[in-house]
Amino acid sequence: MPRPLYAARRLAFEPNWPSLVAGYQAPDWFRDAKFGIWAHWSAQCVPEQGDWYAREMYLQGSRAYRHHVAQYGHPSQVGFMEMYPRWTAQRWDPARLLDLYTRAGARYFMALANHHDNFDSYASTYHPWNSTRIGPKRDLVGEWSRLARQRGLRFGVSNHSAHSWHWLQPAYGYDPEGPLAGRRYDAAWLTKAQGSGTWWDGLDPQQLYTGPTMKMPDGIRSIAAANDWHEKNDRVWNENPPTANPDFARNWFLRCRELIERYRPDMLYFDNFALPLGQAGLDITAHFYNCSIDWHGRNEAVVTAKGTPADRRPGIVDDVERGVHDGIQPYPFQTDTCLGQWHYDRSVYEGNGYKTPAKVIHTLCDVAAKNGNLMLSVPMRGDGTIDDKEEAIVEAIGVWMGRYGAAIYGTRPWHLFGEGPTKASGGDFNEGGRNSPFTARDIRYVRKGNAVHALVLGWPEDGVVRLPALASRGTVTRVTIPNDAAPLVFRRTADALEVELPAALRNAIGVALVVNGAGLAQPPSRSDYSA
Repeated sequence: MPRPLYAARRLAFEPNWPSLVAGYQAPDWFRDAKFGIWAHWSAQCVPEQGDWYAREMYLQGSRAYRHHVAQYGHPSQVGFMEMYPRWTAQRWDPARLLDLYTRAGARYFMALANHHDNFDSYASTYHPWNSTRIGPKRDLVGEWSRLARQRGLRFGVSNHSAHSWHWLQPAYGYDPEGPLAGRRYDAAWLTKAQGSGTWWDGLDPQQLYTGPTMKMPDGIRSIAAANDWHEKNDRVWNENPPTANPDFARNWFLRCRELIERYRPDMLYFDNFALPLGQAGLDITAHFYNCSIDWHGRNEAVVTAKGTPADRRPGIVDDVERGVHDGIQPYPFQTDTCLGQWHYDRSVYEGNGYKTPAKVIHTLCDVAAKNGNLMLSVPMRGDGTIDDKEEAIVEAIGVWMGRYGAAIYGTRPWHLFGEGPTKASGGDFNEGGRNSPFTARDIRYVRKGNAVHALVLGWPEDGVVRLPALASRGTVTRVTIPNDAAPLVFRRTADALEVELPAALRNAIGVALVVNGAGLAQPPSRSDYSA
């Protein structure tokens, strides 16, 4: 068995799955919050070319490669590290953004601490490639944390750097075709000594690019062959520590431990399946849980990871990327998605490709009904701003949440998550397009106290909502809109509870109804949960 990196007196949580599974319970703050917003912001936003720029600019023939060559130069001379001095965050106003996100109804906020490009956006003692030394020259995580907490938001950080050791390997490759074929890219030849007198004086590029653990071999002579090699080798989503670079996992652990201890987050998102880097991921999770007990007297911490096996979901919070589960889950989970691309993409703006407010709200309702939370990324430009279309979408979300959000916050699953003709398949990356597929016949249900809340995913043309699941269950005594005591007209038929909506409430997204009565709000039984 690997020796744990974190060893201490016996604590509430030990760094192994049996301890995490036996001792963990998702805190009520997370289960009540339901909706968070994420600033997935790094130097990869500077080119405005979308996701994974730091990797794909080294893949000849890709969109990012073509843009990079045209805009900055060939990657054998101008590598991704040259984006950091361009990432100045000169227009970043975190207070204004957090005010906007608070108005939108977010109850927690997450900042990206590092991405696969292996750059820390905080005051990192163990990694000199960080935002206090170069680029913005500010402690981004520290500023986000302070201002988020001033607004009463819970604060989270996302850590993606465990994949850097293989994800960044194309930086050691070369063009397989063309006039510069065979010339290695910048990571293959840059040394610390070469930085003397430059903006990166004293920094070692190999520490940023992680070292050539699996660089593309010589002799590949076509783009197709190079892409095939990368797909089979460094593209593999490997959660294990690199055997050819044994210091990587230890340094990752130290950086992550400092992130936890310095900023005391409420939530730690790992862009990993299960947990990152084998024992190191278990070590850091147990350490975070134990720290939270020290800070709060109880464990208030949330750790998320993707694709968590069912037997391990009691120990962490499962995360679904750009998708949903297909039924009520026995343990709280999170869906994370984005208005557009994770890193800012100018073409999404120009092509009106952002998710609509209805798409976001309907996803939130669907996820909440299944025992989950929604975390929404609002892409940021390299200068620290969001664009006018994003801002309008976020404001529209806030209008709806200001009226109906009380029907979502603090709720728990009912025995039935919903009904209607539109089916949402479970799994990652299945969210569909920018527009919502749901209609006014699609209903999502949650419970709070003795009431059932019906989340109506559209506006019925005749102004009457029909709730088949409440046709005969219990006794209905009153139906209202959240935070409004005025009763709505309702009637029960053999087929449904029918509720008449005031025309003044008409909107494109839908409404939330609070249904009070006796015998309505029983929680789900074991048979109601899906695997």
